[in-house]
Amino acid sequence: MVSTASGRPESHHGNSSFFDDLSSDLDGYFTGPIDTTKSSKLPYFMRIRGSVLPGLILPMLFVTVWTVWITCVHQLVRPLNIDSLLLTVLGFLVGLALSFRSSTAYERYNDGRKCWGALTLNVRNMARLIWIHIREREGAEGEEDILAKLTAVNLLLAFCVSLKHKLRHQPEYDYKDLQGLISNIQTFAKSAHVDGDIPPRKALTTPQRISSYLGIPFFERSPSKRYKAYQKAGRLHGNLPLEIMTYLSSYLEMVVQGGQIPVPAYQSMAMAYMGGMMDSLTNCERISQTPLPVAYNIVISQITWLYVLFLPFQLVSKLNWVAIPGTLIGAYIILGFAAIGREIEDPFGDDVNDLNLDRYCDSIALELDMIMSVPPPKRADFITQDNNYVMFPNMNEGYNAWKGRGVEKIREELRKKPLRHVNPALAREIRQSELRDRDNAIEQKEREAEEREIAEQEATKKAEQLRQRQHQAQMPGDDPV
Repeated sequence: MVSTASGRPESHHGNSSFFDDLSSDLDGYFTGPIDTTKSSKLPYFMRIRGSVLPGLILPMLFVTVWTVWITCVHQLVRPLNIDSLLLTVLGFLVGLALSFRSSTAYERYNDGRKCWGALTLNVRNMARLIWIHIREREGAEGEEDILAKLTAVNLLLAFCVSLKHKLRHQPEYDYKDLQGLISNIQTFAKSAHVDGDIPPRKALTTPQRISSYLGIPFFERSPSKRYKAYQKAGRLHGNLPLEIMTYLSSYLEMVVQGGQIPVPAYQSMAMAYMGGMMDSLTNCERISQTPLPVAYNIVISQITWLYVLFLPFQLVSKLNWVAIPGTLIGAYIILGFAAIGREIEDPFGDDVNDLNLDRYCDSIALELDMIMSVPPPKRADFITQDNNYVMFPNMNEGYNAWKGRGVEKIREELRKKPLRHVNPALAREIRQSELRDRDNAIEQKEREAEEREIAEQEATKKAEQLRQRQHQAQMPGDDPV
């Protein structure tokens, strides 16, 4: 059993049965965050993946049985209707409770996304600062500096990947997307498994898998169970993102002491970026480790279920048998909002509507590779180029065409640029005038080139005639007979 990049167990059985394939397909459908880069052509009301409907199958089945029983007793045995005042009072309380539950859960979800957005920003800035602003020395030392930069940028990615696994309650280090990034540093997670004695991550049993599909808490695997087992064994896994940050700080200290980042502003920026990364780590830990108090969850769940259970008593007198579908519709709406709050309360897990941390880390890895794919650009690489259209879109003339025109001509053209935005007619007139001037200049150059060519041809012809006359003059005359 080997852990994949997301931390799920990976089986190595060569011949998988039909049920294994079906189970894998169901896992991919009911678990794991939705890939927002892929779109579905189905309208929202017809979609199952991403909805809370699978988790409401058993509650709705119970509500159906309860409603059918109440309706049958009322219609066939004795009236069971009660005053609708209770529906009004409970409805107000349920709406208030669900509003609080949903807003709190979405606030946590949104805070989690903001934390990863801030982390992405600081990692981009830190990687750019390392690659561009830390100087590389000459010769063999320059080679060492490049490799040191690569090491530091890899640690930036390792910080993000390790934070992802930490938020998913995966304390080990032997993940495919992490192990190669931290193989060169010493961590508590490695010290806890010196001999590589990491217990295999067992695949979910059938009851656990079904319970995860249907939202049944009785058979769900507790994420803290593995932590407790390690604590009993006396194994400390530490805080891997924090340990990685100490190595990044050591690298920054090394380049500062070596004079490779002499500008104080760059040093302050680097410290600010790393401080922002630590802030994202702390905020993510706060969201993950501070759920809504249990008392709130209990009372909101109780109020919600009281309302749903009393709903058929208040509908059956006026709707008769139609009270059954009416109750089911009302129960689905109420229980659905409650289920959404539970699902997005922890935005870092493997639920369908959780944040796609795998995609975030993959995007960061791609961007870091793009930054390092080229050496720090020099002036000649992008400024003094003929295809550097400095006045685009007004004029398609390159840097070298403008270089000899003088500062006043450049500033004159720059003063015209704002007029093109506020006065389109004037912009077209100026553009047409410029095009005419350009065409005239081109024609003038062509005429001058033709004249030079004709003059050169005439000069060549005259030179040839002169050479022939000189040659004839040098030839001896004929002897007389």
